[in-house]
Amino acid sequence: MPWKNDPEGTKLTASEWNVLTSLWESSPQTVMQLVADLNKRVGWAKSTTITTLRRMEEKGLVWVEQGARGKLYAPAVEREQAATAETHNFLDRVYQGSVGLMMSAMAKRQELSSDEVAELRAILDQIEEGK
Repeated sequence: MPWKNDPEGTKLTASEWNVLTSLWESSPQTVMQLVADLNKRVGWAKSTTITTLRRMEEKGLVWVEQGARGKLYAPAVEREQAATAETHNFLDRVYQGSVGLMMSAMAKRQELSSDEVAELRAILDQIEEGK
């Protein structure tokens, strides 16, 4: 499902991630279901949830449908699409868009476990095989 805005240029706030995570896990949800989940998840008050949902609806991040028990909310953004956009934003902001620079920084600090190194090798091998 497309975003209203270009996904590469759209940055989700922490609050938007919280709402979308709840909706990705269970959808659609009523306002009261979201209020209960977000209160448990991050301690939000009802007004915070409603304000965030209104803003997200304006941005095209959630779908809203009138149900028998009130409005039903569903994500208008796929989790993978949001994660990809967030990754691009992070890489551009911190590493000038360079995956190699990021991996080099992590490797130099020995922040990669041997399992992660093996996983990266497997990914790179798959990419090579696809060429």
